[in-house]
Amino acid sequence: MTVHIDASKEDISNIVIMPGDPLRAKLIAESYLKNYKQINKTRNMFGYTGYYKDKRITVMASGMGNASMGIYSYELFNDYDVDYIIRVGTTGAYTDKLDLYDIVLVDNSYSNSAYGINLGYDNNYIESSSKINDVIEEYAKKNNINIVRGNIHCTDTFYTKDYSEYLKYNCVGVEMETFALFVNAKILNKKASAILTVSDSLVTDKKISSTEREKSTLKMVELALESILNL
Repeated sequence: MTVHIDASKEDISNIVIMPGDPLRAKLIAESYLKNYKQINKTRNMFGYTGYYKDKRITVMASGMGNASMGIYSYELFNDYDVDYIIRVGTTGAYTDKLDLYDIVLVDNSYSNSAYGINLGYDNNYIESSSKINDVIEEYAKKNNINIVRGNIHCTDTFYTKDYSEYLKYNCVGVEMETFALFVNAKILNKKASAILTVSDSLVTDKKISSTEREKSTLKMVELALESILNL
């Protein structure tokens, strides 16, 4: 049990799928897990552990932003002996080469967040786990699932229109949680990555409605779940 997670160590798997939205965590557990039980409801940050096929996994929400992701992923890695976390979430596209519902597998996260500096990581970019990404990419290729591997801009400021700085880093989109997740994985010698569904475009102004967003991410969730069978 930690300050933010009301679970015993044995309640949580060493592999965690991590959406931002607690209700998405609930939907994933209800839709895909067998014999699952709720292992956290503190602050309504829902977590569930059960079986996907024969693999025991935990689905746990992170909340929004680097600060919230930082808290929950740090405690999972440090206090619950979690080895792998895959974030599943949404991204806004920075390029017209990405359309709504496309899936992005994150290679690097770029940010001006102070999160890393406060933990001794003095850089504005950080890599995801190549081990996780290679497993995901291999599964996607074998099953004809189109994914785009690319860099992502992780921002602390949702309502900003100036993203030009991050185009020079070849960022294909923007979200708010990967940087803290990847920093925690690095400093704690763990592994993390992220799969993101394009929910809107800063180029074309197209967007998915909030009601469509839950169901539109299920293909990405299935990709994550099938891939972890090989971790």
